[in-house]
Order: sequence, then C-alpha cells, then structure tokens
Amino acid sequence: MKLHPGCNHHQALSSYRSIEYQTKTESNAQRRVNDMSSTKAVLTPLASLKVSRHQIPKHGLVPNTSIHNKPLLIYTTAFPSPSASQVESHLRSVGVFEPQWRYTMYSKSHFHSTTHEFLVVTSGSARVLLGGEGNPGAVETEVKAGDAILVPAGVSHRLLVDYGGFEMVGSYPVGATKWDMCYGRQGEDTEGIEKRIRALGWFERDPLYGEEGPALDV
Repeated sequence: MKLHPGCNHHQALSSYRSIEYQTKTESNAQRRVNDMSSTKAVLTPLASLKVSRHQIPKHGLVPNTSIHNKPLLIYTTAFPSPSASQVESHLRSVGVFEPQWRYTMYSKSHFHSTTHEFLVVTSGSARVLLGGEGNPGAVETEVKAGDAILVPAGVSHRLLVDYGGFEMVGSYPVGATKWDMCYGRQGEDTEGIEKRIRALGWFERDPLYGEEGPALDV
C-alpha cells in the first residue's frame, strides 16, 4: 500500500491491517462453507435407485444367506460422485453403520460370523464373487464407484479382478462385535459360526436412506 505525504502512517497502517484481517476472515469463512458443501454426499433419490437382491444358498461349510434368509443387496450408483470422506460422513450421519476402513476387497473368499458388513465403492471398478467358488448359486458381478453392497453375515465374498484403483469404505453396524474371518474350511467351529450368525438381528433403518430403503424391504 502506497502512503502519501501528510498521511498519518500509523492510522493508515492500522486501517490497512483492519481491511486485510476482514478480507482474510471473509475468505476463511467462505472456505469453511465450501469445505462443508464439498463433504456433503450426493445420494441418488430412493425412487431412482436400482437395487438387486440375491438369496445365495449354502455351499459346503459356507452358510451364505441360508440362516437369516436376508438377501445380499447391491445398491447401484447410490452415490453418483462419491469420495471416501463424503461416504464416511453420510454413513455416520445416518447412524446405522460406522465406517472403519478404506481398502480393496480380499482376493480370498471369506465371510464374517460376528457382524453384517456394508461396503461402498469409492473409486475404480472390479469384478467380485459373492457366495463362494464352485457354488451354482453364487453371484459374479462388476461393481464400480458409487455402488454399495450390504453383505449379510455368513455370505462369502472375494475380489476376482481389479480393473484399476478399486477401493471401498468398509463399515459395520454401530456397536457390533469386531468382525472375524471365516473361510468355510474343515476345522472351523461350524456350530459356533452358525450360532453367532443366528444371534444377529437385522436392521430397523437403512444404512444409506434411514427410515426407508432397500434394507427394510426384504
């Protein structure tokens, strides 16, 4: 700032600093507003959402959906333009599932007996197998960024092909027991596995849509 002759330099400098502080304050406030809007997830309207439901039969020592008879659900393009932070923020705001990790899907078939699982693809695309190798009732499908999968306890799942940059947000019901890893192998506690799955409840609210949604229509 140029100071003209005869100006009170202290007063001018004080005024300049006041204007500079006000400008920075307004800029920071706008940045906070922009940050807040950028972290808010855009969710596909429920009426427009495509959902596929899969009852997957027991195969060998893998129970799949045979115990609860609740289908595996695939929400296609639930988030049109997802980011991991937006997805996590949305899940926490609904309050049914708690996000716990960002990662790909294991390439070995596995399932959980202690908890249901909710997976949201936040980047890339992949082909996955749901239900286990050699199972005539298994589902082999492609998923992409924005898709979500509600995996009931007992349902085997694995990655087949990563087409590039595939990553998900993995979440578990609020208050759920820590997930375990089961593979449907001889020597596993099959009776205990089935008992744990049978003891799990289902959902009174949908993980994405809350008071209504696919998880309630099963």
